[in-house]
Amino acid sequence: QVQLVESGGGLVQAGGSLRLSCAASGRTLSMLAMGWFRQAPGKEREFVAAINWSGDTTAYADSVKGRFTISRDNAKNTVYLQMNSLQPEDTANYYCAGTLLRNVALTGAHMYGFWGQGTQVTVSS
Repeated sequence: QVQLVESGGGLVQAGGSLRLSCAASGRTLSMLAMGWFRQAPGKEREFVAAINWSGDTTAYADSVKGRFTISRDNAKNTVYLQMNSLQPEDTANYYCAGTLLRNVALTGAHMYGFWGQGTQVTVSS
Protein backbone atom coordinates (compact mmCIF):
# COMPACT_ATOMS: atom_id res chain seq x y z
CA GLN A 1 0.00 0.00 0.00
CA VAL A 2 1.07 3.57 -0.63
CA GLN A 3 0.27 6.64 1.42
CA LEU A 4 0.52 10.04 -0.23
CA VAL A 5 0.42 13.31 1.67
CA GLU A 6 0.31 16.67 -0.09
CA SER A 7 1.45 19.96 1.38
CA GLY A 8 2.29 23.46 0.26
CA GLY A 9 -1.11 24.77 -0.72
CA GLY A 10 -2.40 28.12 0.36
CA LEU A 11 -3.64 31.53 -0.68
CA VAL A 12 -1.62 33.51 -3.21
CA GLN A 13 -2.22 36.56 -5.38
CA ALA A 14 -2.45 36.28 -9.13
CA GLY A 15 1.01 36.15 -10.64
CA GLY A 16 2.47 34.53 -7.56
CA SER A 17 4.04 31.12 -7.06
CA LEU A 18 3.59 28.07 -4.88
CA ARG A 19 5.40 24.77 -4.62
CA LEU A 20 3.39 21.71 -3.75
CA SER A 21 5.00 18.63 -2.27
CA CYS A 22 3.77 15.06 -2.15
CA ALA A 23 5.45 12.75 0.34
CA ALA A 24 5.11 9.03 -0.27
CA SER A 25 5.38 6.19 2.20
CA GLY A 26 4.70 2.50 2.10
CA ARG A 27 6.59 1.92 -1.14
CA THR A 28 9.80 3.31 -2.55
CA LEU A 29 8.86 6.24 -4.74
CA SER A 30 11.03 4.96 -7.57
CA MET A 31 8.51 2.14 -8.05
CA LEU A 32 5.85 4.65 -9.06
CA ALA A 33 5.05 7.08 -11.78
CA MET A 34 3.37 10.13 -10.26
CA GLY A 35 0.83 12.70 -11.30
CA TRP A 36 -0.87 15.85 -10.11
CA PHE A 37 -4.56 16.46 -10.65
CA ARG A 38 -6.88 19.22 -9.53
CA GLN A 39 -10.56 19.71 -8.92
CA ALA A 40 -12.36 23.01 -8.64
CA PRO A 41 -15.82 23.32 -7.05
CA GLY A 42 -18.50 22.11 -9.41
CA LYS A 43 -15.98 20.78 -11.91
CA GLU A 44 -14.55 17.38 -12.72
CA ARG A 45 -11.08 16.37 -11.63
CA GLU A 46 -8.57 17.27 -14.33
CA PHE A 47 -5.03 16.28 -15.17
CA VAL A 48 -2.28 18.79 -14.40
CA ALA A 49 1.12 17.10 -14.75
CA ALA A 50 2.78 13.70 -14.64
CA ILE A 51 6.27 12.26 -14.37
CA ASN A 52 7.66 8.78 -14.85
CA TRP A 53 9.70 6.98 -12.21
CA SER A 54 13.08 8.32 -13.29
CA GLY A 55 11.99 11.85 -14.05
CA ASP A 56 13.09 11.82 -17.68
CA THR A 57 9.54 11.84 -19.05
CA THR A 58 6.95 14.43 -18.12
CA ALA A 59 3.55 15.51 -19.39
CA TYR A 60 1.51 18.66 -18.80
CA ALA A 61 -1.98 19.91 -19.42
CA ASP A 62 -2.03 22.66 -22.04
CA SER A 63 -3.43 25.07 -19.47
CA VAL A 64 -0.30 24.85 -17.29
CA LYS A 65 2.49 24.35 -19.83
CA GLY A 66 5.26 26.86 -19.35
CA ARG A 67 3.99 27.81 -15.88
CA PHE A 68 4.07 24.58 -13.86
CA THR A 69 6.96 22.13 -13.44
CA ILE A 70 6.73 18.64 -12.01
CA SER A 71 9.83 17.05 -10.51
CA ARG A 72 10.76 14.31 -8.11
CA ASP A 73 13.43 13.35 -5.62
CA ASN A 74 13.32 9.60 -5.19
CA ALA A 75 15.87 9.72 -2.40
CA LYS A 76 13.46 11.91 -0.41
CA ASN A 77 10.37 9.99 -1.57
CA THR A 78 8.86 13.28 -2.64
CA VAL A 79 7.29 14.71 -5.77
CA TYR A 80 6.95 18.42 -6.37
CA LEU A 81 4.80 20.74 -8.42
CA GLN A 82 6.29 24.19 -8.89
CA MET A 83 3.53 26.58 -9.90
CA ASN A 84 4.44 29.99 -11.28
CA SER A 85 2.35 32.81 -12.75
CA LEU A 86 -0.69 31.53 -10.92
CA GLN A 87 -4.10 32.71 -12.09
CA PRO A 88 -7.52 32.65 -10.42
CA GLU A 89 -8.53 29.78 -12.72
CA ASP A 90 -5.83 27.67 -11.07
CA THR A 91 -7.84 27.71 -7.85
CA ALA A 92 -8.65 24.12 -6.94
CA ASN A 93 -7.91 21.27 -4.61
CA TYR A 94 -4.70 19.66 -5.87
CA TYR A 95 -4.14 15.92 -5.54
CA CYS A 96 -1.07 13.83 -6.10
CA ALA A 97 -1.47 10.32 -7.40
CA GLY A 98 0.75 7.30 -7.95
CA THR A 99 0.72 4.32 -10.26
CA LEU A 100 2.81 1.17 -10.54
CA LEU A 101 2.84 1.70 -14.34
CA ARG A 102 6.03 3.54 -13.73
CA ASN A 103 7.71 3.87 -17.12
CA VAL A 104 5.45 6.53 -18.60
CA ALA A 105 3.91 9.84 -17.58
CA LEU A 106 0.21 9.00 -17.54
CA THR A 107 -2.50 11.62 -18.00
CA GLY A 108 -5.60 9.59 -17.21
CA ALA A 109 -6.84 9.64 -13.63
CA HIS A 110 -8.19 6.11 -13.97
CA MET A 111 -4.61 4.83 -14.42
CA TYR A 112 -3.66 5.86 -10.90
CA GLY A 113 -4.38 3.62 -7.95
CA PHE A 114 -3.00 5.69 -5.11
CA TRP A 115 -4.27 9.14 -4.14
CA GLY A 116 -3.57 11.73 -1.52
CA GLN A 117 -6.16 13.75 0.34
CA GLY A 118 -5.44 16.96 -1.51
CA THR A 119 -4.20 20.44 -0.70
CA GLN A 120 -6.15 23.60 -1.45
CA VAL A 121 -4.71 26.28 -3.71
CA THR A 122 -6.55 29.58 -3.87
CA VAL A 123 -5.44 32.34 -6.22
CA SER A 124 -6.93 35.77 -5.66
CA SER A 125 -7.29 38.33 -8.42
